[in-house]
Amino acid sequence: MASLRFFAGAAEAAQTETATVDADTIGELRTELGERYGSEFVRVLKLCSLLVNGARASDEAATLAATDTVDVLPPFAGG
Repeated sequence: MASLRFFAGAAEAAQTETATVDADTIGELRTELGERYGSEFVRVLKLCSLLVNGARASDEAATLAATDTVDVLPPFAGG
């Protein structure tokens, strides 16, 4: 199972900072997370970047391995 780390607003929406998921692709991951955490999380997830082992993953067909770590990062404001 891939390990997930949620940050900032994504952690608030999921009500957790970590989880595991059994998904074969980024698309399956998004679907599973939506089913698990609900419509508010889906709204936040649409704004988030996903990093798989530190590399941005935007292709829904990109594969996930059981040893992967996925960071769910909402947009950050800074200055």
